[in-house]
Amino acid sequence: MQAVIQLDSKQQPVQRNSNTKSPRHIEIMDTTLRDGEQTSGVSFSASEKLTIAQLLLTEVKVDRIEIASARVSEGEFKAVKKITEWASANGHLDRIEVLTFVDGDTSVNWMLQAGAKVMNLLTKGSLNHLTHQLKKTPEQHFEDIAKVIALATSKGLQCNVYLEDWSNGMRNSKEYVLQFIDFLQTQPIKRVLLPDTLGVLIPSEVYQYILELTSAYPNLHFDFHAHNDYDLGTANVLEAVKAGAHGLHLTINGMGERAGNAPLASAIAVLNDYVKEVKTSVVEKSLYSVSKLVETFSGFRISANKPIVGENVFTQTAGIHADGDKKNKLYFNDLMPERFGRERKYALGKTSGKANIENNLQQLGIQLSGEDLKKVTQRIIELGDRKEAVTQADLPYIISDVLDSDTIREKVHVENYVLTHSKNLRPSVTLKISIEGESFEEHAQGDGQYDAFMNALKKVYTQKGLELPTLTDYEVRIPPGGKSDALCETIITWSFSGREFKTRGLDSDQTVSAIQATQKMLNLI
Repeated sequence: MQAVIQLDSKQQPVQRNSNTKSPRHIEIMDTTLRDGEQTSGVSFSASEKLTIAQLLLTEVKVDRIEIASARVSEGEFKAVKKITEWASANGHLDRIEVLTFVDGDTSVNWMLQAGAKVMNLLTKGSLNHLTHQLKKTPEQHFEDIAKVIALATSKGLQCNVYLEDWSNGMRNSKEYVLQFIDFLQTQPIKRVLLPDTLGVLIPSEVYQYILELTSAYPNLHFDFHAHNDYDLGTANVLEAVKAGAHGLHLTINGMGERAGNAPLASAIAVLNDYVKEVKTSVVEKSLYSVSKLVETFSGFRISANKPIVGENVFTQTAGIHADGDKKNKLYFNDLMPERFGRERKYALGKTSGKANIENNLQQLGIQLSGEDLKKVTQRIIELGDRKEAVTQADLPYIISDVLDSDTIREKVHVENYVLTHSKNLRPSVTLKISIEGESFEEHAQGDGQYDAFMNALKKVYTQKGLELPTLTDYEVRIPPGGKSDALCETIITWSFSGREFKTRGLDSDQTVSAIQATQKMLNLI
């Protein structure tokens, strides 16, 4: 039975059965476009920021988004202007937030010009920061803050206040933090934002500190902002909510300064599964698609084993797992891929076993006898021992090779091509291809040689009245330390008839390896 923390008349935490009240709503503020963009080497364009903002508010359905820091650059100003114009026209302006500073009227005027209405004022949440960075007394700092809040309020802006380095403030100068929050109680603000700026807190501290504040200040709204320096971001978020935090700051893919912030997908999954007395507005099925979009826009590749959104997290590798799933879903847990718009896969390699291979063959519509399946399994194990990657798309070729069979044959064959690349001229391709014995020849231009190849291919398939899959990802791998003649592996992800699959090619020329991967795709579909 789940328990929820409530406060008695003396502001002491008491345990009550979760069935006594409806779940409380936890506000989710996504800060991918502000804190997430502080990931080293990442910079979103204005149009990319607008697209991400729209998806977060309309499809992922977070409550609020923090989109920028005031005064950073002209490009940042234009991006904010684009987002606020869209948000104003669609009734979302009060959900758009900007980081601002205690700088007199400078940030306030920037906000007004950008069309934003909610400012997150950055202040000093530890005596250490206040003393050594601002060289002011608490009273001087509070006076400066009050002036900015008064000016912002008079201009129709809403204020939230960040207590920068709050975590170290609670550890080392708690009296100052409490003095600060006493002051904030007198101000016309909506939220107090508590960042673990340096990612130093452990879960027990998060629970202790936030419970202390929510108990002492029951009328204030507290947001918790976790960083992931010790890989404790998601655990700290869980404890913050249990201690009574009213809101969370998260980022897509855990992007952010240094080791990043608490990741949106992981935090939502753990709250939904382990804190039944709270709820959020976030749509789980949208988390994977927005993750992939941000990965593309940022160029910040997430690891294949990243929880919820990683490429391999719903892929079973061990044959015994696949066998158990087949018999009674023995290796399933609550993190079902369908929750996040994904599907379970079974990897092919030296630990696969027959059950993994059978699952993949079923998806391809191929059936083998028990003896033939053993032969194919043995070949895949041999390839795995040589560290060669095997995908579902490789299975027909492995079967044909191992069984010396022409029952699985290439219906589509790229017979010849000429790739042209010239200075100041668009790349072009002349392609000759046969489809079930019928030969076609086409010429096309493109933004690159492979794009030109695909444009020529589209002409052929249009003539045949056939549909091509959509290319959703294109990855090139070269061995570490590889020289100019190194083998290049191109892995292309395709979407076709509601499912995704990968094909790969291997050649010293990147375009040729991509064409090999494409020919495999053409035969697979």
